[in-house]
Amino acid sequence: MSNSHLFMKSGFIKTPGQNGVGRYICQLQRVVLKFCKNNGSSRGLRDFIEKELVDFAKDNPGTVVYLKPRRHRAPVIIAEYLNGERQYVNCHNYTSEEVSKWLNLLRTQAGNNDNIRLRKLWHTDHPSIQGPWTPYTFREPALNLVDFPNEELSKPLYVEPSATEKLLEIFKEQQRNLNILEKNQRE
Repeated sequence: MSNSHLFMKSGFIKTPGQNGVGRYICQLQRVVLKFCKNNGSSRGLRDFIEKELVDFAKDNPGTVVYLKPRRHRAPVIIAEYLNGERQYVNCHNYTSEEVSKWLNLLRTQAGNNDNIRLRKLWHTDHPSIQGPWTPYTFREPALNLVDFPNEELSKPLYVEPSATEKLLEIFKEQQRNLNILEKNQRE
């Protein structure tokens, strides 16, 4: 086991200002796209700038986008968040789609530093040896091979009879009882 976690900062997971309780505030404050106008490794970032950057800026009005052309340098995306954190993504030989996916990921993150040892608010001397429970813990393994949507699995396990069906059952039971009484009276 490694002891490298001893030198990492420790802390708890924090949501900035209870984001999402009242309304969502995008934590991404600024994006700087650094690229070379001539270098082939910046082609994907240049394609993204030409085709998709205007749509990205329209969809995210709270995020400022800066373009910084640099000669003979590798393409980089720098994301700056409201809490002051920065994240760097090296986009060397990325396609336009990969750049778009990275920007979407950076836009949806809260800017927390990933190099943090998470501490918990609880402690136990006897942790479970079975692992954490998930909604898929007791599912049948055969469901892994099923194509969804599946009509057989969509059926409910128990269908409660409707009021009409219940009345019909009561009526049929009364008819049976009457037939039995008539039969007994004849004998």
